[in-house]
Amino acid sequence: MLITSSSNERIKHARRVREGRERDLIFIEGERLVAECISSGLPLQACFTAAAPSASQLALLERISCPVFQLSESVLESLSDTTSTQGIIVIAERPWPALDALFARPAPLILGLDRIQDPGNLGTLVRTAESAGASGIFSFAGSADAFSPKTLRSSMGSAFRLPILPDVSGLGTIETCRSRGLKTVVATGEADLLHYDYDWRQPTLLILGNEGRGASAEIMAACDARVRIPLHSPVESLNVAAAGAAILFEAVRQRR
Repeated sequence: MLITSSSNERIKHARRVREGRERDLIFIEGERLVAECISSGLPLQACFTAAAPSASQLALLERISCPVFQLSESVLESLSDTTSTQGIIVIAERPWPALDALFARPAPLILGLDRIQDPGNLGTLVRTAESAGASGIFSFAGSADAFSPKTLRSSMGSAFRLPILPDVSGLGTIETCRSRGLKTVVATGEADLLHYDYDWRQPTLLILGNEGRGASAEIMAACDARVRIPLHSPVESLNVAAAGAAILFEAVRQRR
């Protein structure tokens, strides 16, 4: 079926998903992300392609069991979330992991994100957390959506696989983790303890704070420990995604 009007009801619905107004669905664009989504096994609701799909897109379509709709160039451009359309879009069901999924591994290392607002930073942290073998992520209320199109592009498919619980209470998360035997650690430039002097072999919730303000005072006060990354002067701070990578891979080093 070829859709030539941007006012088509299916296009309107897909646009609502793209804008985050359909909470249980996610908007996935581009061959790489669509392939990652298919491999992850997320249920698909609809697929939109160019009127003349490329050979690589046709290969992806052979792996898709949901309805497929071809779009005119103008409609595809109006639906796309990127400057240049990627030629293929799918609407998938958003994963909602159970709480226990984040504690399933022995000595879990879990990431807590306190009001991380830049989608690029959040997506990079999701990707980094998966690559470091983290058990999952608690995204505190006020953080960017881990499944927005921009964040998904930054996470490059990791959000499809890594358990992520969004919009949770930061203090509630600390209490939940503590009740399950985890230490709670927050990264801050004001800490005395260096990040490589902390014992990351023990079950730990690592909390990273907002890009400009850091973690909230309430979160800082509630944690068991604070760590900082030593920096050469005159540099005073790192991008939160870079800081998260440095700490997570120190944990990897110790755990090996």
